[in-house]
Amino acid sequence: MYVVKSPLADGDLKTVSEALQGALVDLVDLSLVAKQIHWNVVGPRFRSVHLQLDEVVDSARTHMDTVAERASALGVPPDARAGTVASGSGIKTTPAGWIKDTDAVGAMVEALGTVIIRMRERVEATGKPDPVSQDMFIGITADLEKHHWMFQAENA
Repeated sequence: MYVVKSPLADGDLKTVSEALQGALVDLVDLSLVAKQIHWNVVGPRFRSVHLQLDEVVDSARTHMDTVAERASALGVPPDARAGTVASGSGIKTTPAGWIKDTDAVGAMVEALGTVIIRMRERVEATGKPDPVSQDMFIGITADLEKHHWMFQAENA
């Protein structure tokens, strides 16, 4: 059933919808991972890391809404159900319990790095079929790379 009809050709829509769905899943999981670490970080740099994690959560939540609304605008129903996110994310599972501040920073460097690699693949995939979505992915990637840089600097 089409509620919203996309202006994209079917083949292009398939490529773009897969990129959008993958980005949505990664961004939802990134927000969950960052929040989980936020609640459990301990150590001498607790406060600064704790606050920095909330910045990632805010960014991820903003971007996931943008991605989901882009999908909807193209007639693709976004799917961020728990099972979909758990099975589709590229981010490693966050360990349970307290996490030392240096380990928390390392986990965020890894999680952000994973999402950035996957976002760059989406930038490539959407260039020809939908430059509008590509532009969105470029902006998201730039923002995530800023967070990635800042977390890397934490453990330098």
